[in-house]
Amino acid sequence: MKKNSIRIRKLCIAAMLLTLGWLLPFLTGQNRELGNILCLMHIPVFMAGLTLGPWYGLVLGFITPLSRSLLFGMPLLYPIAVCMAFELATYGLLSGIIYKLLQKKDSGKKLLKLVCSLIAAMLGGRIVWGIAQVLCGLFSQSPFTWSAFLAGAFITAWPGIIMHLILLPILITAFEKAGILHIETEKNHA
Repeated sequence: MKKNSIRIRKLCIAAMLLTLGWLLPFLTGQNRELGNILCLMHIPVFMAGLTLGPWYGLVLGFITPLSRSLLFGMPLLYPIAVCMAFELATYGLLSGIIYKLLQKKDSGKKLLKLVCSLIAAMLGGRIVWGIAQVLCGLFSQSPFTWSAFLAGAFITAWPGIIMHLILLPILITAFEKAGILHIETEKNHA
């Protein structure tokens, strides 16, 4: 594949993943509590980072919650979508970087590499989300507390975390085997 056709294919897949990021939260019926539990908007961002690369993951992660807020009114733009933008951007960036680094080490254990990349990205993204919440809390009357961080990042979201750790490696492996998300790198054809 030529360089331009690879870029066009990546942009088309990124557009599909952005659309999924807008639509998947409708499965929770715009219910904020259920959305916080399942974290459905995170799925396309992780997929972008793992399949398209860290920069696509970063951009997609940043624009998905902000554009969804502007289009559909959920999540609320400030502070929720703003904090989510930094969190999801970190997910996309870290999952892509860590997965690439792990792939360079050896060719086996693909599922383990996917899971390790997801866990590291989830931890990093949740830390960034906490920092963003603290900074946004400086401009509101309710400061962000340690217990609010633990509740929002881990306690409430644990079903979504487990679902992502099971579902994403299966989806990515299946899509790659089907040739849907297999993207040839530019280095292979330079």
